[in-house]
Amino acid sequence: MSILQGFLDSIVYLFNTSGLATLTWQNYVMVGIACVLLFLAIKKQYEPLLLLPIAFGMLIVNLFPAIMGAPSTEMIPLTEYLASHPDVTEATIGYPVTTLEGIQYVNYPHNGGLFYYLYQGVKLGIYPPLIFLGIGAMTDFGPLIANPKSFILGAAAQVGIFITFIGAIALNVFFPGMFTPAQAGAIGIIGGADGPTAIYVATKLAPELLGPIAVAAYSYMALVPIIQPPIMKALTTKKERSVVMEVTRPVSKLEKILFPIIVTIVIALILPDAAPLVGMLMLGNLFKESGVVDRIFKTAQNELMNIVTIFLGVTVGATATGQNFLKPQTLGIIALGLIAFCMGTACGILFGKLMYVVTGGKVNPLIGSAGVSAVPMAARVSNKVGQQENPANFLLMHAMGPNVAGVIGSAVAAGVLLSILG
Repeated sequence: MSILQGFLDSIVYLFNTSGLATLTWQNYVMVGIACVLLFLAIKKQYEPLLLLPIAFGMLIVNLFPAIMGAPSTEMIPLTEYLASHPDVTEATIGYPVTTLEGIQYVNYPHNGGLFYYLYQGVKLGIYPPLIFLGIGAMTDFGPLIANPKSFILGAAAQVGIFITFIGAIALNVFFPGMFTPAQAGAIGIIGGADGPTAIYVATKLAPELLGPIAVAAYSYMALVPIIQPPIMKALTTKKERSVVMEVTRPVSKLEKILFPIIVTIVIALILPDAAPLVGMLMLGNLFKESGVVDRIFKTAQNELMNIVTIFLGVTVGATATGQNFLKPQTLGIIALGLIAFCMGTACGILFGKLMYVVTGGKVNPLIGSAGVSAVPMAARVSNKVGQQENPANFLLMHAMGPNVAGVIGSAVAAGVLLSILG
C-alpha cells in the first residue's frame, strides 16, 4: 500500500508542477499568438530572421515562465539544511547565515533562468547598437551620398513618430493614465519601422511595454509589402508613379570613407543620446568602406550579427508573457504603432510629391515611402510599385537613398525622444 501511495503522490506532484496546473488562460492565448507569428515567419517569410526567434521566445516563456525568472534567495533553516547535506558542517556551508527571532537560516541562492541572463543585453542597451554595427557593415551609403536630397525624405518619414507621440499623450484625455509621456515616446518610435531602435528606446523609456512594442515594430516591418502600396497609390497619381529618375553620379571611395566619420562627429556633438546607435552604424560602415579590416568587417555583418539577432529575438519575445501582454494598453500600442507606420509612409510620400513639384517632375514621389528604415524591404516596395506603372522604371537605387537616410533618421529621432523624456 505504501508503494502505491508513493506512486500516486509522485503522479500528483508531477501534475502540480506541470504547465497543466500552473499556466493561466493568458499563457495559452499567447501560445496561440506565438504559433501564428511562427506561421507568418516560416510560411509567409515575413521578416523570418527576427520574427521566428521572437515568436519562439514568446512560445517558450508562456509554457515555461521560469526561463525568464530572476535570481532569488531561499531562506532555509540551518538545521534543515545540515540534515539534508550530511557532508556539510556549519563551518563549511559557504552561504551567508541569517538569524531571525533566534532561528538561524541559510541564504541559499537560486540561479535565474537562461533567458534572464541573455536578456541583460537588451536591458543594458547592448544588443541594439551591435545590430546597428552589423547593419552598417551591410549598408551602402553611396545612393544617399550621390543624392543628398534623400536626407529630406528620410527625415520626413520620421514625422510619423512625433505625430503618434502626440496622439498617444492625447489619448489620456479620453482614457486617463493610459500612457505616460515616456511610454508615448517609446510607442511613437514604432513609426520609424526600425526594430532595434524601437527596442532600444523602449528599454530606456518604457521597459514594461517592451514586449508589445517589439512585436508591433517587427510585425509592421514584416508587413511593409502589404501596408505601404495602398498608401502609395492613394497619395500619388499614375503620372507621378511613372517618373523615371536620372542615374545618380558615381561616388568616390574617399567620399564613402569620410561620410561615416563626418556623420558620427556631427551627431555626437549635436545629439549625444543618438551617438550609441548612429556611432555603431557608422563604425560598421567604416569597416566596410575602409577596405583594411576585412576580417572584422565580415564578422560584423555575419557571425556577430547572427548571434546578436538570435539573443535579441528570443529574449524580446520572452518578455511577452500573457500577464504582461494581454492588457488594454497592448491594443492601444498595436493601433498607435500602425498609425505611426502609416503616417511615416504618408509623410515621406508627401515630401516626395513636394520634391516632384520643386524639381519639375524629376523625382518620383514613390521613393519617399522608403524613408521608413525597413532596409531594404521598403526600397524594394517602392521599386515594385513603380514598375507596376512603368515596367522600364528602376527605382531601387534611388529609393535606397531615403531608405538608409531613414535608418539614420530613426536613430536621430530616438535620440531626440531620449533627450527630452529620458
